[in-house]
Amino acid sequence: MHVQEWLDTIPAVAIYALVAGVIGFESLGIPLPGEIVLVSAALLSSQHGDVNPVVLGICATAGAVIGDSIGYAIGRKGGRPLLAKLGRKFPKHFGPAHIATAERSFEKWGMWAVFIGRFIALLRIFAGPLAGVLHMPYWKFLTANFLGGIVWAGGTTAVIYYLGIVAEDWLKRFSYVGLGAAVLFGVGSMLFMKRRAAKVAAAEPEAVVAGD
Repeated sequence: MHVQEWLDTIPAVAIYALVAGVIGFESLGIPLPGEIVLVSAALLSSQHGDVNPVVLGICATAGAVIGDSIGYAIGRKGGRPLLAKLGRKFPKHFGPAHIATAERSFEKWGMWAVFIGRFIALLRIFAGPLAGVLHMPYWKFLTANFLGGIVWAGGTTAVIYYLGIVAEDWLKRFSYVGLGAAVLFGVGSMLFMKRRAAKVAAAEPEAVVAGD
């Protein structure tokens, strides 16, 4: 069943809770289709008056901010051992070179890494925990997290809502298009990170030799 068709069968209150919950758990570090659920719910709100787009945007923003904050707390408490554990379970994604690349990104971009991460599939899942592990000051994290959540969740809701009004027929297939785009973007992001990590791993032995 189409995501939007399934959402159409449940009450508006349940839709608000579902959107907040899925986005919250995704931001916590669990790979869930938060963006697809939000897009489908926003599209539904443009077709049915029962789902208020303003309330939907607020719930999505709350889920994003709260989920990321919990992820930050988990990452800060778990620290490096958490990264080491993830590295053992998922070496292709959380190997030492990948973590080094992520750490440099946070050191270089700081708050922007959290803000921009809200718009990138993989970073949306791991930005909170990584920021905690890397001990980013919480006030900086909260500021970037809050602004990113508002712009991403509120902006997505508003854009899809108004597009849904003027292009209802075309947007009935948008969730699948969005899913395909998210998958392609996610694969591209992983390949990019893999290449960067490989370069870092190759450069480290050279640095050791030069140091000797």
